[in-house]
Formats: sequence, C-alpha cells, structure tokens
Amino acid sequence: MTATRGRRSARAAIAAATVAASALGLVGCGALLPGGHARRLTPPPPPSGYSSAPSPGPYDSPSYSYSPSPSPEETYDPDGRSDARGSNCRYDQSARRLEYTVSVTNPSLTKTFTYEMAVNWMKARPADGTAFGLHQRSIVVRPGRTETYTAAYSYTNTSTRQLWFQCEIRRARKSEL
Repeated sequence: MTATRGRRSARAAIAAATVAASALGLVGCGALLPGGHARRLTPPPPPSGYSSAPSPGPYDSPSYSYSPSPSPEETYDPDGRSDARGSNCRYDQSARRLEYTVSVTNPSLTKTFTYEMAVNWMKARPADGTAFGLHQRSIVVRPGRTETYTAAYSYTNTSTRQLWFQCEIRRARKSEL
C-alpha cells in the first residue's frame, strides 16, 4: 500500500505544483524544473528575412518619400552626321551644276549648334573614289529646329556618255554656340 500511497502523493504534489504554476502565470510559457524552480522558455528567433512588425491594415497609408534626382546634363556627339539628311541628288543641266538638298535637325531642346557641313559628289560608275566636287558650308540650327539648304557645285559635263554620280554628306562637324 505504501507504493500506491507514494504514487498518490507524487500525483498530488505534481497537481499542486501545476496549480501553483498556473496561478503564477508560468503555465504555457515555462516549465517546472525538478526541484521546484520555474524557467521561462523563449521562442526561437524568426528566420532571416522575416519581419515581426505588424503589416499595415487595408486603410493604413504607407509613407513614401520622394527626392527628385538631378537631371543629367545634355551631351552631344561632335559628329553631327546623324542629324543631317540629304535628298534630291541631281545634275542641273541648264545651270551646269551638281546639287543636293540637305536638311539638318538639331535634336537638342535647349542648345543651339553650328554645323560645319561638307557635301561630296562622287563618281558612281566606276565607283573608284573620284570626287566630281565638294561643297562646304556652315549652318546654325536653333534648338529643336530644322534648317534646309541646297548644296551646289558647278560642273560642266563634257562627256557624251551619261554622267553617273552619287551625293554624300561627308562631314557635319557639330559645335555648341
């Protein structure tokens, strides 16, 4: 009987300790250690990348800050051939001259540029690199504008054969005014 009584008293002691721990608020967040000492159990730290901060509710507005970055300075390529277009490559028989219509567009919206233009009329058949003529001109183009002019070179065709030539914008050196 003593064994049964010992078990009952052990059960009673455990029940009394549980009631006492419950009254102290230790149940659920601690464990009773042998000898009657209570120890607080702490949860493990959250995994990396996890935030324990509460997420905003549906009516909470997140706070954003905006600071404008400075606009980059406008740069330009001194080779302005991409700004120039040629059209109507021709030989004017009555005026005895080679002509080419050139349009130069300034892509900048803030800067005025000077274009040092050079137009060549090259022999096309055979295309041996021979130039019939060269026209050079300086042209000023304001921001966002297009200037058009006719490049011309006096040339008298003394040959009885047909004249084969091509026009090309050889140079468009661009500089800021």
